[in-house]
Amino acid sequence: MRPRPDPAASGAPLEILWQPPALISVVAAGEMLATLLALAPGITGSRWMYFGLSSLLIQWISLLSLCALRLARAWLARLRPLTVAYIAVATLQVTTAVVCAAAWLLLHDLLILPHSAWLALWLQFSGIALVVGLMGAVAFQNHWNARQLAVRAKQAEIDALTARVQPHFLFNALNAAATLVHREPGRVEQILLDLSDLFRAALAGPAEIDIADEIVLAQRYVEIESIRFGTRMTVDWQLPSPLPALRLPRLSLQPLVENAVHHGIENAPAPGSIVVSLRPDGTQWLLTVENTVPTASEATSHRRGHKVGLSALRARLAGSDRIALSTTQAPGRFQATLTVR
Repeated sequence: MRPRPDPAASGAPLEILWQPPALISVVAAGEMLATLLALAPGITGSRWMYFGLSSLLIQWISLLSLCALRLARAWLARLRPLTVAYIAVATLQVTTAVVCAAAWLLLHDLLILPHSAWLALWLQFSGIALVVGLMGAVAFQNHWNARQLAVRAKQAEIDALTARVQPHFLFNALNAAATLVHREPGRVEQILLDLSDLFRAALAGPAEIDIADEIVLAQRYVEIESIRFGTRMTVDWQLPSPLPALRLPRLSLQPLVENAVHHGIENAPAPGSIVVSLRPDGTQWLLTVENTVPTASEATSHRRGHKVGLSALRARLAGSDRIALSTTQAPGRFQATLTVR
C-alpha cells in the first residue's frame, strides 16, 4: 500500500488542523467542555440554557479561529513553527472576544442577563481559551520537535543508503573499464569519459534530477557494460519524445538497469535483452525495466550480490508519496517499475 502523505511533514505546521479527523475532534472537545461548564457548581438558572449558550460560544470560537488561521495559511507558512503556535493562541483570544461581544449584542435582550454576567462569561471563556491555547501550543511544539527528529532520522537513513549504493555502482563501472585495458585499449578513453560523467552525477549531483538526466546516466552505465558483454546484451529504449517534465531521485533508474544486467545478462549463458520503457498511465507515468532471466539450471552463477540494489532503492523511496517501486516476475522475465506521480 502506498504511504499516505503526512500533513505535518509537508512544511505547513497547521495543516493537520484542517483535516477531517482534527475538525471532528475539535467539535467533540467543544461539546465536552460545554458539558463540564454546565455541570460546574455555582450555576444559577437553567443548566440547559447555560449548556446551549456555552456550546454555541465554544463552537463559534473554535471554528472561527480555524477559519482565520486557514485564511492566513500562506503568510503563516513563512514563519517558524513555534511562532505560528503563539499566533494561533493570540487568534484564539481575539476570536473569543469578538464572539462574546457579538453574543452580547445579539442575545442580551433575549436572555435578559446583566452586564456583569456577560463580563464574567467573557472573562471565563477568555481564561479557558488562554489555558487551552497554551496547552495546545506546548503539545504542538513537542509534536513538531518529534516530527522533525523523525524526518532527520529518515533523511540520515536515506543518506546512508545512498552512500552504499554509489560506491557499489562505481565499483562495478570501474571493473567494466578494467576489462578493456588489455583487450581493447583504444576504447579505454571513451570508457573513462563516461566514468567521469558518472562520477560527477553520482557524487556531486542534487538529490533529485530531471528524468532526462537520469536516463542519460543509465545509458552511460549501459554503454560501459555493453563493452564488457558485447552482443550478449541487447538494450531497447522505448521512450517518448519529448520526455515528460518529471523529477526522480538521483540514481533511481540506474540500480534497476544494473539489477537487470547482473541477474539477466551476467548470470546467463545465452544472450539476453533489457527493455527500458516510459509510458503514461492515467495521471501517472510508469518507468519500467524488464529483462530476461535464466532458469536456475541455466544460471552460470548463484551469487547473491551486495544486497544494495532493489532493497536499498525501495528503502530510499519508502517515505515518498510521489514515487513507488514495484516488481513482478514471470517465467523467464523480471520487471521492475517506478510509478511516478
